[in-house]
Amino acid sequence: MSSAGGGAGGARGVLTLGEGLGVLRTRGLGSLAHESDLVVGTGGAEGNVAIGLARLGAPVTWLGRVGDDGLGTRVVRELRAEGVHVVAPVDAAATGLLIKETPTPGRTAVTYHRAGSAGSRLSPGDLDLVDVGAFDLLHVTGITPALSSTARDAIDTAVDLARAAGVPVSFDVNHRSSLWPDTAAASAAYRSIATRAGLVFAGVDEAELVIGQVGADASPADLARAIAELGPAEVVVKLGEQGAIALVDGEAHERTAVPVTVVDTVGAGDAFVAGYLAARLAGEGVDGRLDLAVRTGAAACTHPGDWEGFPTRRDLERRLGDDPVSR
Repeated sequence: MSSAGGGAGGARGVLTLGEGLGVLRTRGLGSLAHESDLVVGTGGAEGNVAIGLARLGAPVTWLGRVGDDGLGTRVVRELRAEGVHVVAPVDAAATGLLIKETPTPGRTAVTYHRAGSAGSRLSPGDLDLVDVGAFDLLHVTGITPALSSTARDAIDTAVDLARAAGVPVSFDVNHRSSLWPDTAAASAAYRSIATRAGLVFAGVDEAELVIGQVGADASPADLARAIAELGPAEVVVKLGEQGAIALVDGEAHERTAVPVTVVDTVGAGDAFVAGYLAARLAGEGVDGRLDLAVRTGAAACTHPGDWEGFPTRRDLERRLGDDPVSR
């Protein structure tokens, strides 16, 4: 086994780990049954968040296994090109694949080909390549634990190492029903991580999974409080086009969404998380974190790529209503 990236080198900032994917998306409207042209890209929730953080000026390291193939090389190259420090052992298995189709305007259909992928073979031993305790924050999602038992163990180990070193843990539930056929197993896994995290991100349905009360008639604030009772001091409930609510040390903060013309919502949640974490690392208060989060999430919705539409701080400084042409 060789490595496509060196160690973290004592770098601080955010450490995240998960699966990098190749992405194929149809260029026009229609499905693969009829489309002849595809756009090649990369994706994966943790890598998307890493790119979002890097574009906002935060130092970030991504750890994940990639295949000894063109898609694996592309995952590493694009993350590095975006300013992410990459630690990527090269695996004998193939890099996973995500396919995006646009059957009708405003609708995206996503399928995965990731069973037995290189990314799913992440294991606790891979954490020897980084010093978890050297970072300011560890960010994980609920996707990676669903990929395999070794990937689940890697996440559990990373979280425990971070807690032992006093490194805050950020957890985005990011539920994928296709990866968790057993809802009860997903709920138990999410709750286990949430109880050890300091910051939890969840949509309304995801929050219900964490607290084990699916279909509960509760407000977003009530759901945030229920998750906070598990241990995290900071809980953010993402409400999509309605904005978000954050409960921090028992105090609720709300932020409305930024209206945009939606092209594709895939990756918007990752952009939201990146914005929130970047503001948090910069020492901004809760309102500043939510403000940056909803603006980055909105920007991501205006582009068909998973992360390509994520903004830089300079992008966000351009006011709506300005001349659309920069001269």
